[in-house]
Amino acid sequence: MSNLFSKVVLAAGLLLVSSIAQAAQPFSADGFQAAQRANKSILVDVTAPWCPTCKAQRPVIAALEKSNPQLVVMEIDFDTSKDLLRKFGVQTQSTLIVYKGDKEVGRSTGVTDATAVSNMVKKAL
Repeated sequence: MSNLFSKVVLAAGLLLVSSIAQAAQPFSADGFQAAQRANKSILVDVTAPWCPTCKAQRPVIAALEKSNPQLVVMEIDFDTSKDLLRKFGVQTQSTLIVYKGDKEVGRSTGVTDATAVSNMVKKAL
């Protein structure tokens, strides 16, 4: 019975994480430029589906997005968007870049601690 319960909890957790991961929008140059022109707070999330650190960042980012509706979150796929990686100067997946309008105010790679990510995002709010 305990084994069945563990499997159910694991399955529910995976479904939750996958639904959370869908909250951010895919990066688009037009959307990014519009958010910059509107002086919005922007979090660019460079992610890869196979990256365990990226998976750990997803619920942290989703919580920030939920508690800060003014935050625009855009995802860049590390595997398929090499041109954007060059544009943003990114060399590693799990990179988070925070903007306030057109000014970069924070950048981290591999950080999964909710407080650290939140403090970085607060610089743009």
